[in-house]
Amino acid sequence: MRILQVDNWQWNRYGNIRIGTGRKLFNGFVRNGHKVLEFSDRDIAKYEAPLRIKPLGERNANKRLVETCLNYEPDFILLGHADLISNKTLLQIRKNLPNIKIAYRNVDALFKENTIKNITRRAEVVDGIFITSGGEALKKFLRDSNTVSFMPNPCDPSFEDLQNDQRTDQKYELTFCGAEKIRTPRVELVENLKNRLTDINFGVFGILGTDPLWGPQYDNLLFESKASLNLNRVEGHHLYSSARISQLMANGILTYLHASCGYQKFFQNNEAVFFESETDLLKKIKFFSNDDQARQDTAEKGREFYQREFSAMKVSQFIIEATFDIPYSFDYCWQQELFRQ
Repeated sequence: MRILQVDNWQWNRYGNIRIGTGRKLFNGFVRNGHKVLEFSDRDIAKYEAPLRIKPLGERNANKRLVETCLNYEPDFILLGHADLISNKTLLQIRKNLPNIKIAYRNVDALFKENTIKNITRRAEVVDGIFITSGGEALKKFLRDSNTVSFMPNPCDPSFEDLQNDQRTDQKYELTFCGAEKIRTPRVELVENLKNRLTDINFGVFGILGTDPLWGPQYDNLLFESKASLNLNRVEGHHLYSSARISQLMANGILTYLHASCGYQKFFQNNEAVFFESETDLLKKIKFFSNDDQARQDTAEKGREFYQREFSAMKVSQFIIEATFDIPYSFDYCWQQELFRQ
């Protein structure tokens, strides 16, 4: 299949942000034998604009996408965070290529108003919508002609290439890395843990006055972590997690998850650590900090599950099969989280 991925590929970051869902899916498509081309709307808008002023290049970026489709003749377009591409452009592409299928994926949380706005905007013009949240909340995006589904945050061996569960020499017993300037419940939780866990090396980055980490610095933090907190800004949204979960679990880093996230649907208690409250979390952190073998065993099982079930190869193939409504190649453990009219 000939696939065009339209996304914010962040070329202008010059390597400072290297981990991305779009890139993992790109690798998954290629590993599955598809021909894949990338189109970076924001970068092309900037390059096509007078004086490199990106807003002035938006119209040209849309024209270039139509031109790219005429030249490349894709069977399938997967849209990521390509906010500069208009629905009018997508309809023009459909007119030019009547047999094309178009899907849209969004990895942002549904508790953000802008996320709802962005998904709703695309619902009228795409054949498939894939979101890193699950449950009944997805039904609001259903239309007569589309499919809406949960998708896991994928992992790929070219990104998640660590086996921290096989090591005991990491610098940090526990880590949390975010990028938040305001006080939220998770910031308060991390601060409370930091104040109480004075006997372990707990690395905190991106909050509480510390700088966030990107690029090689973030890669090094992953390498130096035995365990990490996978905390959402708002907990309790069914199956929602940021892409952090893949970067932790698929690298063999013991991962703590709030029990309200619903990931018990996939992970057993010997693959990830679920907690109900701050007290419960504190107790479990102390247990695994004092029993490194238990930490390694749980992280290893979690890594094996994540790499097997949530690989970019499986997730990318699911996106194709769900969008084209063709038989599944695998028994996807999340396939019940798909909705059609």
